Amino acid sequence: MAVSGHRRLTVDRIACDGRGLCAELLPELVVLDEWGYPILVRPDVPDELLSEARRAVAACPVLALRIERTRPGRT
Repeated sequence: MAVSGHRRLTVDRIACDGRGLCAELLPELVVLDEWGYPILVRPDVPDELLSEARRAVAACPVLALRIERTRPGRT
């Protein structure tokens, strides 16, 4: 899997209400803790998962999941 390094997945933990839809739509990058809240397995979004990540972001009912662009060379 090639990692773009220019896009990172983030979760607004205050806004998140633990519905778990993100983990259903993007299990390669998101798992749920014991209370149903998301844990990012890998915050960097590989190019081949970008469309799935965008779908998960769009489906989040409370807009807690985001894809942020980062500058090359920054984490």
